[in-house]
Amino acid sequence: MKQFVEVHYFVKDGKRDEFYSAILESGIAEASRAEEGNEKYDYYFSPNNENEVLLIELWASDEAVQEHGQSPHFKELGELKQQYVADVVIKRYEVT
Repeated sequence: MKQFVEVHYFVKDGKRDEFYSAILESGIAEASRAEEGNEKYDYYFSPNNENEVLLIELWASDEAVQEHGQSPHFKELGELKQQYVADVVIKRYEVT
């Protein structure tokens, strides 16, 4: 069953653009999109909160999400989060 993942990153004050640029420059987004089972991996800026970045992911299966979580670029994202992110809210849904 497909998996829809909604990730809200609440970055440290004024760091949204730096965080997003670091993700792009590191190749994390590109590598995630290239993974087997990835159908969508896109970032959006909140119009209401200058310190929020939304990531929308769609995966072909739960297994694809689990494999993504073991990838080197996922670990690299964790390092960037330590530097830029104050809080993360993750919501996950099964798509029927």
